[in-house]
Amino acid sequence: MIERLVGYPLAFFLRFLSLSLHMIQSMTGFGLATHESAKAKYTVEIKSLNSKFLELGLKLPKSFSEKELVLRNECTRLLERGKVSIIITVEYTDQVAKAANINKALLTAYYEQLKQVAETLGDKSENLLQVVLTLPEVVTYAEEQLEEADWEDLLKAFYAAVEHFQSFRKDEGETLKKDLSARTNVIVRLLGEVESNETSRIPLIRERIAHYLDEVVGKENIDKNRFEQELIYYIDKLDITEEKVRLRTHCNYFLEALEGKGNGKKLGFISQEMGREINTLGSKANDAEIQQIVVQMKEELEKIKEQLLNIL
Repeated sequence: MIERLVGYPLAFFLRFLSLSLHMIQSMTGFGLATHESAKAKYTVEIKSLNSKFLELGLKLPKSFSEKELVLRNECTRLLERGKVSIIITVEYTDQVAKAANINKALLTAYYEQLKQVAETLGDKSENLLQVVLTLPEVVTYAEEQLEEADWEDLLKAFYAAVEHFQSFRKDEGETLKKDLSARTNVIVRLLGEVESNETSRIPLIRERIAHYLDEVVGKENIDKNRFEQELIYYIDKLDITEEKVRLRTHCNYFLEALEGKGNGKKLGFISQEMGREINTLGSKANDAEIQQIVVQMKEELEKIKEQLLNIL
């Protein structure tokens, strides 16, 4: 249908529509395109910022107002999300077709009446003609008639602008992807530091508890078997093995989504799961060094979440 409307090869549309498939895109974008025909020059400018939904502001010439719904549907299909502003302008090369017509009889009547009023009031205004030209029905313009060829020419400019817009989003998305990937790998690296610090964590906890009981109860009064049972139960509560495994899994899944079919919402859900495991690590660590590493993880995750707000 599109090919029939605008006369472009189908490959043109497949090329820029494919930009939105299987890759990260930014919601920030810009696209500008023009198309000239014998009758007019059509210019389409597209800008977008972050938004949870598609907020579309469309400004087009009055003569194309009957096509506004069609354009809005195409924008919904192609642009997906973002606060999008589209300005369409038409510059006609045939100025005669748009030339103004002056109603001479009405102009004369208005002028004579205003002249009589001015004389009665003693007003010596010399700009009566300028005032009359602004009065209703004095100056009229030839009504622009929308032809199918005009609509086809406008669509050519529109789809070319969308292609540039999508390409801009793709380039911005590549930059965001690199940043997100780097920050996720930082979290993975920090997780490795947690694992290296963890080897001494349980023995230190055991030593602290035993020392505390020796001071309070006395070593000779401690039931060794009961102490071991309680210690195992307590240490089991502080075990972070599951959290480490899940966090690493979530990070790997996040990186896979960046390279595959991930979008802003999906990545946002994964980042929430990453945050949940990082918080649990911090609460169960009971170790100053590990908690400092967890703070660094949280810093990186917050920066990731900020960037995800701009992912389509």
